[in-house]
Amino acid sequence: MSTNRVDEGLAFVFPGQGSQSVGMLSELAKTHTEVESTFQTASEVLGYDLWDLVQNGPEDRLNLTQCTQPAMLAADVAAWRVWSKHTPVKPSWMAGHSLGEYAALVCSGALVFEDAVRLVAERGRLMQEAVPSETGAMAAILGLSDVQVMDVCSRASTETELVAPANFNAPGQIVIAGHKLAVTRAIELGKAEGAKRAVLLPVSVPSHCPLMERAAEKFRRMLADLVVKIPGIAVLHNADVASHSAPEVIRAVLEKQLYSPVRWADSVLFMSQRGITRFVECGPGRVLSGLNKRIVPTCRTEAVFDPHSLSKALELVQ
Repeated sequence: MSTNRVDEGLAFVFPGQGSQSVGMLSELAKTHTEVESTFQTASEVLGYDLWDLVQNGPEDRLNLTQCTQPAMLAADVAAWRVWSKHTPVKPSWMAGHSLGEYAALVCSGALVFEDAVRLVAERGRLMQEAVPSETGAMAAILGLSDVQVMDVCSRASTETELVAPANFNAPGQIVIAGHKLAVTRAIELGKAEGAKRAVLLPVSVPSHCPLMERAAEKFRRMLADLVVKIPGIAVLHNADVASHSAPEVIRAVLEKQLYSPVRWADSVLFMSQRGITRFVECGPGRVLSGLNKRIVPTCRTEAVFDPHSLSKALELVQ
C-alpha cells in the first residue's frame, strides 16, 4: 500500500444514533474481517458480545442509549478501517453527527478506540439517567425556518418546562428536545405556524438541550481522564463548527456537545465553502447523505456500509 494521500475535496462524515438497525454491516462483515474484529475489541471493553447484539437483537436492547452509542461507534470505525484497507486516500475534513463525532475523533487519531467505547457507553448511561423516564421528548419539525422554530420553542417553554432546538439538520429540517409537555406544545405551535410535519420521535432521552447539563457535569469528570491527541485529520465539532487541536479544548467541546444543538447544516456548509465537493458517509445507513444533499445540492455523498456501497464510495477517489 502506498503512503497516505490527502484529497482536499473529500470529507468523511460519521452517523450517530438513529442509524442503527439489527443486522447492520452483516454483508460487509462477510468479506472484511475488520468489521467483526472491531466489534470484538469493543465487546472486550464492554463485557458483553456487541456483535451478537447488533446482528441478532433484541432491537429494544440495541435501541437503549447506552448500547446504541458503542454499537454505532464500532460500526462507524469498522467502516473506516475497511475503507483504509482499500485505498491510501484520506479526507481533508471529518465530522460526525452527535455521537458520530466520537468516531471522527477515533478515525482522525485523536482518541484510542477502546477509550472511546468506554466513554460513549458511560455517556449513554448518564444521558439516560439525567431525565426521569417519560418526562423528556424529542420531535422533528419540517418546513419551518430556524428562526421560526426558535420562536416556537421560546413560546412553548415555561419556567419549569423547557424545549429548545437540538439538531439543525438541514434547511427546514430541525429536531427539538426538552420536557415532554413543552415539546408537545411546540408541536402544536409549529403546526399553527405552517410546519409540513411536526411529530414526536421514538426516543426517551432529550439530547442536545439544557436538560442534559446535569449529565454533562458528571461527564466532565470522565473527560478529565481521557487521553486526547492532536487529530491527524481536522475534525469539525458539532457545538461550535470549529476544529481544535488542543486536548483541553477538545474535552471542553465534547462536554458542551451534550447540551448544545448539533449544527449539522452549518458544518456541511463550512466544509463546502472550503472546497469539499464529495462526502463519504462512513457507517450504517444514508441519513447524512440525505441531509447533505438538502444542505449543498451540488455535493455528492456516497455511503460505506456494504460491499456495493463501498465500491461506489471508492469511485469518488479514483
